[in-house]
Amino acid sequence: MFTGIIETLGKVEKLEKEGGNLHITVASDITSELKIDQSVSHNGVCLTVVSINGDNYTVTAIEETLNKTNLGDLELGDEVNLERAMVLGARLDGHIVQGHVDQTAVCKSVEEKDGSWSYTFGYDPELNNVTIEKGSITVDGVSLTVVDSQKDSFSVAIIPYTYEHTRFHTYKTGTKVNLEFDVVGKYVSRLLELRG
Repeated sequence: MFTGIIETLGKVEKLEKEGGNLHITVASDITSELKIDQSVSHNGVCLTVVSINGDNYTVTAIEETLNKTNLGDLELGDEVNLERAMVLGARLDGHIVQGHVDQTAVCKSVEEKDGSWSYTFGYDPELNNVTIEKGSITVDGVSLTVVDSQKDSFSVAIIPYTYEHTRFHTYKTGTKVNLEFDVVGKYVSRLLELRG
């Protein structure tokens, strides 16, 4: 479980395909605090640390993960949003994030707003995921509040701190991002679907 509060950015140092899997080696300032078998969120995707070497550590994304997230699009030198699993008994500053990406979305627009930024993301509504205004959404692992909600899109407002300390400063029209919808909303949506 995660909070959606990004700890730091990592840099992709190595990408190695093995069958349908992708081994991703990341350089990070939190590497020295990691251990093998630990869960770390990478752009909102929960992955297990499989090896550590100096300032670098490696995780493995299986084919299923690569098909449902933006991790298969990573290139050497790309930044990734990183968050370690939350500690029981600590403050929950964001919202409950599982690290299980529901689907991807595409950035439709970025608008500077005199000290903040507005981002609009479009997604496929056929997967029955929903947002609500003032509800929670996770974009590449970042816990955010929905500003405007439509059937196939939503917008969020980004403060300067989030802009500078996450991947948001790299997003432009067409950027693919990972979405994890609010877990409570997913249960409500599923219950309504089952009731017909």
